[in-house]
Amino acid sequence: MCQGLSRAEAQARLDAEGFNELPRIRGRSPLRIVLDVLREPMLTLLIVGGVVYLLLGSRDEALILLAFACLSVGITVVQETRTERVLEALRDLTSPRALVIRGGERLRIAGRDVVRGDLIVLSEGDRVPADAALLEATGLSSDESLLTGEAVPVRKVAGNPDVESRPGGDDQPMVYSGSLIVQGAALAQVTATGSASEIGKIGTSLGKLEIETPHLQLQMRKLVIVFAAVGAAVSVAVVVLYGLLRGGWLEGVLAGIAVGMSMLPEEFPMVLAVFMAMGAWRISKVRVLTRRASAIETLGAASVLCTDKTGTLTENRMTITELRLADGTPVTIGTVLPQAFRELAAAGVMASAPEPFDPMEKAFHALVQADLRAGEILPGGGRALARSYALSPDLLAMSQAWETPDAGWQIAAKGAPEAIADLCQFGAVARAAITAQVDQMAQAGLRVLAVAEAAFAGDNLPASQRDFAFRFQGLVGLADPLRASVPGAVAQCRSAGIKVIMITGDYPATAQSIAAQAGLEGDRVITGPELALMTDVDLAKAVKDVTIFARIMPEQKLRIVTALKVAGAVVAMTGDGVNDAPSLKAAHIGVAMGGRGTDVAREAASIVLLDDDFGSIVTTVRLGRRIYDNLRKAMSFILAVHVPIAGLALMPFLFGMPILFGPVHIAFLEMVIDPVCSLVFEAEAEEDGVMARPPRPPAEPLFSGPTILWSLLQGALVLGVTATIFALGSSFGLSTDQVRGMTFASLIFGIVALIFVDRSQSSSVFIAFSRPNRALAVVLPIVAALLTVTLFWQPARDLFGFAALEPVFLAVPLMAGLGILLLLEALKPIWRWAVRAGNKSRVAAPVSPHI
Repeated sequence: MCQGLSRAEAQARLDAEGFNELPRIRGRSPLRIVLDVLREPMLTLLIVGGVVYLLLGSRDEALILLAFACLSVGITVVQETRTERVLEALRDLTSPRALVIRGGERLRIAGRDVVRGDLIVLSEGDRVPADAALLEATGLSSDESLLTGEAVPVRKVAGNPDVESRPGGDDQPMVYSGSLIVQGAALAQVTATGSASEIGKIGTSLGKLEIETPHLQLQMRKLVIVFAAVGAAVSVAVVVLYGLLRGGWLEGVLAGIAVGMSMLPEEFPMVLAVFMAMGAWRISKVRVLTRRASAIETLGAASVLCTDKTGTLTENRMTITELRLADGTPVTIGTVLPQAFRELAAAGVMASAPEPFDPMEKAFHALVQADLRAGEILPGGGRALARSYALSPDLLAMSQAWETPDAGWQIAAKGAPEAIADLCQFGAVARAAITAQVDQMAQAGLRVLAVAEAAFAGDNLPASQRDFAFRFQGLVGLADPLRASVPGAVAQCRSAGIKVIMITGDYPATAQSIAAQAGLEGDRVITGPELALMTDVDLAKAVKDVTIFARIMPEQKLRIVTALKVAGAVVAMTGDGVNDAPSLKAAHIGVAMGGRGTDVAREAASIVLLDDDFGSIVTTVRLGRRIYDNLRKAMSFILAVHVPIAGLALMPFLFGMPILFGPVHIAFLEMVIDPVCSLVFEAEAEEDGVMARPPRPPAEPLFSGPTILWSLLQGALVLGVTATIFALGSSFGLSTDQVRGMTFASLIFGIVALIFVDRSQSSSVFIAFSRPNRALAVVLPIVAALLTVTLFWQPARDLFGFAALEPVFLAVPLMAGLGILLLLEALKPIWRWAVRAGNKSRVAAPVSPHI
């Protein structure tokens, strides 16, 4: 009798080698998330700006700035904390149990307490707790899809394992941690636990991968530095001009600080933070969890989507798709089965376990269950299973012997076609006919089994299934079915210029069949052994054309993703298995499956699909593009708005005119600009044809040349109109306070005009008017009410330095805003033409190979 380790030996190894647990990335606490958010210099700038205002005594501006900083940080922290909680809920917190033999006794212990050298007892339905060598095995099959991507269980045999043994392939004497026993029983000795196991090695490799800083964040940092430098330069200029022209150097320093702070680009980091946090919230509404908000904008630039097959493109369950009778007559599943085919399916159920674990046996049961007529029960119902004949390496078939009501036994067998041909004692001609049918079905990506039946009337069942006189019933084709949403999702990816690449551990024929059903372009397949012989340079060339990779090992997936990144592609990788985790983390956007996915995959990914629907990735890409478009609109708006603010702030110093802006005016402008650019533009609907254009180049700046020119043109126009009103107002007999009020109101109406102009890049302002935007419907009335108060309520007028205006002059701001709106709308088609021309020239330029 096997004794196994003693309790003392097991405890000693547990103390020396540690618990049998996978490497796990520690979850981030709310405090850690806050610190991570505040490490961004953009958000730090918000807080520092508020503190500077506070030190200068401008409490209102300081409170507004700090309030927006806290709001931005708060939204981000709440979203990411919620994400961590959902991920924690997805984890299976209870350790799987393991049946071990210690000191000659069978003990049920926690999987984390299994140690190297333990004897473990395995049976149907058990999750293997650690890598182990098989000492004894009876009809053992294991589902290793989480490690290999193969949808079909693999056979296992007892023996001496090879040092180079890896998951995948039949007749190996090893079982691996995380795999599922679907058939048979075994006794095995643990060879590796925790991080030393195959699944643990994958988890350990994740820690060696560095996550790249998103391109948009890098751009934003540079942008903030540039604008801060410009603001500092303007501030110095104001100090010098004030001192030279007016002689008050101390007042000039204070005025320069005020103007410089008014030009601080605090809106940029705030807008980015709010857009990313709100984007994560919007994406969560379609059951997509964002673990890193920065991945949202990267989705809009994704040019390649690498996807696993099993469980991602397919449903990770075996389904019978075709039946063929002994004479070769086929039928496709989906119609009512004729009687002859019902008998073939019934024989398959009789050849399976009554309560199956094996995916293929479950498929037989599901098919017959769905085809039951009134009053019928499953074949074998009410009968006793007398004996099971397990498959073996020399005969890849199994048989089930059932008692019959009138004495004797009914035998049903299923297995590899060549094995069933042996049981039926076929001659060369019959074998050739079956082989031709099997080859035809295999080319369609089907896993083919043969089914046979026999009757036995002896007193005792024979020792071998070869002793029965079997009759061949037919062939059964099984496949892991494609998810219903996949073809449509792939088609949308194609129209959006996103190349879809399938990377699987399954066989080439199966991969090609799934690729054809999904609508993937290209018929060339690169297998794992072929890839192993390729240099990095050869692989970089191959990824330009190949869309199917089969029989791929986990480290090879990582090589493919790396080659794509080196070639300049923005890579999104989807997957659900442990074998996907390194490539999920290495990709620009890792997309894990939340339902079927493993903890390792979810923790490595930046986005998790909670409903496991591949089609959700397309919805997420669409939202990512919308978010980036709206972010660009907001940034363009900010740049345009700062032009008239800076110009009107400098005019008094350049031309000796009365000071226009004080702290209260700047605070009011921020109350208009900040909600508009962060909330109104974020809530804007997507542009027309958002999924009918190619991905933006990864190196494309947030502010392209045409965008900068368009923003400057908008700002210059508003500056020209408001400056004219400011300069000419006194010539109409208006006092300084009246001119200030009329100019300020004109600037507000000009800003509102810019809102409507920038709302849509692809359509006119009239279409934008008809497009609902709840945030705009809330913000505009508030702005109008506040402006009305400042112009008509005496205490507010005194605070702002305004004076009452006659009705004719009250119409000036309204006419100014309307004129700006109409003129910019007339110029918008010219700008769109310039953008399209620039895009065409950029695409035509041979900057980098197309992926």
